[in-house]
Amino acid sequence: MNSSEFQKKVFLLLLTIVSIAFGWIVWPFFGAVFWGTVLAILFTPLYRRLLIVTHGRQNLAALATLILCLVIVILPLTFITASLVQEGVSLYQKLQSGELHFGTYFQQIINALPGWMVELLDRFGFGNISALQDKISAGVMEGSKFIATQAFTIGQNTFDFIISFGIMLYLLFFLLREGSSLSGRIKQAIPLSMEHKRHLLSKFITVIRATVKGNIAVAAMQGGLGGLIFWILGIQGSLLWGVLMAFLSLLPMGAAIIWAPVAIYFLFTGEIWSGVSLLAFGVLVIGLIDNILRPVLVGKDTQMPDYVVLISTLGGMALFGLNGFIIGPVIAAMFIAVWDLFSLSKETDKE
Repeated sequence: MNSSEFQKKVFLLLLTIVSIAFGWIVWPFFGAVFWGTVLAILFTPLYRRLLIVTHGRQNLAALATLILCLVIVILPLTFITASLVQEGVSLYQKLQSGELHFGTYFQQIINALPGWMVELLDRFGFGNISALQDKISAGVMEGSKFIATQAFTIGQNTFDFIISFGIMLYLLFFLLREGSSLSGRIKQAIPLSMEHKRHLLSKFITVIRATVKGNIAVAAMQGGLGGLIFWILGIQGSLLWGVLMAFLSLLPMGAAIIWAPVAIYFLFTGEIWSGVSLLAFGVLVIGLIDNILRPVLVGKDTQMPDYVVLISTLGGMALFGLNGFIIGPVIAAMFIAVWDLFSLSKETDKE
């Protein structure tokens, strides 16, 4: 019973139990650990450059990288989130008070339509204008109510957020400083050939960097430009609509779900200049950003087809929430990489 084979099985069982227990303990702070790891992967090249500048002082280089990460990423994101919540609450209050009524805007479009188009809408079951108005108003009300609710939730969970934020920064510092040695130990522990380990780890890091840089860059540019044109045209809640366009940019032509109806409203209500300007800007600027930048920043580095990137991103977000826009493509890339290695090994065995 005390054979080496039995001891090995017991040890593997112990290793599994301890690993699951550790994961269970860390799970409440999964978001903090996850984003600390992602930011460490993104900012490691900067840390290595600063390590040269600081003549090998690891603590100083890691601290300088952490400060730059705060200035470049975290503080602007916190400011935008706070402004978004405030604007969402304001929009919800205006909807409740009747100051804003989207059903009225929809009715103005219907009134501007020619008779034949109204009849066509009737044939396709869109003739019940009041019902459509109610649905549109209810949908916008629910969306604004959700943002308002999240504002109160964030206020109630401020203490938890501060703890998670502190853990993320603390972990980021040590991952930057000790990332090389930690990745080496992970490589050594994985029971695969060195060639396979090197390939999979390289793919993992490449996909995270490409996904974050690509998706965030495209989303930020589309949302920022969309919010800017809304602000120039005097549309209320420009920041809110800009953020919605940023999130919807993960879908093909997703930002158009926001700006296209507004452009149509302008055109049908006689504000031709505003409608044409928004339409031209949406097609020629916002739309082209997605078509030009996303394949370059995401598909090129990950070497995955666009449809795989899209499906894995949306599926990841459906399962893991906001974290899923990274987790989904990473899982898809690892799936492709593992099967490629398996196919190569089969071909090698045949030879």
